Amino acid sequence: MATLTREDLDSRLDGAARAWLHEALAEAARSARHPTDPHTTPAWETRFTSAGRHCGREHADSVRTHLLHEARADPATLTRLYRQGTAAERRAVLLALHHLAPDPADGLPLVEDALRTNDTHLVAAAVGPYAARHLPPHPWRHAVLKCLFTGVPVAAADGIERRAQGDTELARMLNDYAAERTAAGRPVPADLHRVLALTSPTEES
Repeated sequence: MATLTREDLDSRLDGAARAWLHEALAEAARSARHPTDPHTTPAWETRFTSAGRHCGREHADSVRTHLLHEARADPATLTRLYRQGTAAERRAVLLALHHLAPDPADGLPLVEDALRTNDTHLVAAAVGPYAARHLPPHPWRHAVLKCLFTGVPVAAADGIERRAQGDTELARMLNDYAAERTAAGRPVPADLHRVLALTSPTEES
């Protein structure tokens, strides 16, 4: 779920989409320099909503993330866009958190909300670099289990090799989950064994 660079976007978008993107980014930059009236929706936020329609759904995450950066979206804006947005718009906010919401108090409620869903795209975005840096141990362990529950590859959990190493409580939770699956006659996800191996204190990071 890596964000494409501006150069990569330019090379992949057709002429009309590329022109739309450049105008949208210019509007976002102007908004950062000259904030609008708080009761007026900035033009770039309208572009944020319609990014998929103009640049294609496959590029919408990258376009929206660049818009958030260019606008220097503050935590209040990120929270509002997340709460009011579609699943795709929420995903873009989650992907931008590690650059735009340095205070865990601002971004963690959004990560926690995404982890309560069963939307695999949201869950994968929620366990990115921001969660790796700020999510406390107990909810982080549950985030790893959430990946297993929903079928999100555990490789999506940023920094899992570092955070899982020597985590005996995570190992216990994984073993309990594996036992439950086995008792119910259900297969144990292969990713569970991969994470369990990481919890060994001797596992190299």
